[in-house]
Order: sequence, then structure tokens, then C-alpha cells
Amino acid sequence: MKGLLVDFGGVLTTNVFESFRAFCEREGIDPNEVRRLFREDPQALAELRRLERGELTEDQFAERFGPLLGVEDTEGLVDRLFAGMQADEAMIDAVRTARRAGVRTGLISNSWGAGRYDRSTFAELFDGVVISGEVGLNKPDAAIYELGAERVGLSPAECVFVDDLRENCEGAEAVGMTAVLHRGAEGTVVELERLLGVELA
Repeated sequence: MKGLLVDFGGVLTTNVFESFRAFCEREGIDPNEVRRLFREDPQALAELRRLERGELTEDQFAERFGPLLGVEDTEGLVDRLFAGMQADEAMIDAVRTARRAGVRTGLISNSWGAGRYDRSTFAELFDGVVISGEVGLNKPDAAIYELGAERVGLSPAECVFVDDLRENCEGAEAVGMTAVLHRGAEGTVVELERLLGVELA
């Protein structure tokens, strides 16, 4: 494998669903309500996909998603949903180390609006960046993985892709990538070392 492509939220950060759970607890609603809506409510998922592709602003999404969630105050809703998310330094260091060792590195992220990324680190970490809202595509659409590989100068078959959602890993595998389902830095780093042939820890 010559390339390492990674998701952002839940891979280079702490668990996104834990942040959603903390939000629900602060709001006094079922702790699993955000997760449930995205898994079970077609309207909620459709609104999320529109946000990811840049068809809705964060405020427009909040106005649509808040009522589904049972939250009346939708101001800053996306920021509030992500308030519990922190950088995962072990995973960030692994990407940085891989790139220094000659691995081509890239980001493929389904965005939740414009303010979710520390772009000051992009030049150091990545050879190519694909953010869904900027390209009008979202995972698990095959085209977004193909674009991610193209932007790091490799074929999909030469790339390892890391994501915390199974359906996104399946989308990567469908275009020929090797996917790693992320469940924590310790396990993912060991698997990446095996696939890339580079010591990352």
C-alpha cells in the first residue's frame, strides 16, 4: 500500500457519537436520539446528506433537524452537537509519521459545514484533501473515494482507507481500496503498520 486516506470526525478526533450522546444528555433527550434518527429516519438522513454535499448551510440544516430531534433552540446546533469532540493525537501522529516515511496521505471527510476543521494542519498532514461540501459528493459515493485517490496521485487499489463507519469502509472497498474500520487508535495503528510496512507508533 502506497497511500493512506483517512476520515476526519471519529478517526482524527474522538468518537463523534459520544459527542452526540453528551449533547442529548445536556438537552434532556434520549442519549441515543441523534444516532437513532440518522439510522431510522429517512428525512433526518436526507437532511444530513444535503448538508454533507454543501446543499444546506449549517443554519439551514439546524432549522430542519432541530424539530426532528425535539430541540426548539436551533441556534448553533451543529457546534453544540460537536462540542464534545477532541483531536485524537495518536491518530494524527500516525498520519504525520506515515507521510514523513513516504506514504501519500489524504483526507476524505463528509463535512458538517465549514467550521469543523483545523485547516492550519492540512499542509503538514496531507498530500490531498477532499471535503464533501466542497466537491458536492459524500461517502459512500464511489466518486468521492476515486477523487481522494486521484488527489494523492495514486490508484484506489494502492490506498488504505480508514473510517469509523462500516458503510463508508464498504464504499471504499467497492472501488478497490483496502479499508480499516476504526475502533480506536491502538488497533488501527497496528493494522496500518502491517498494511503500509511503516512503523507508526
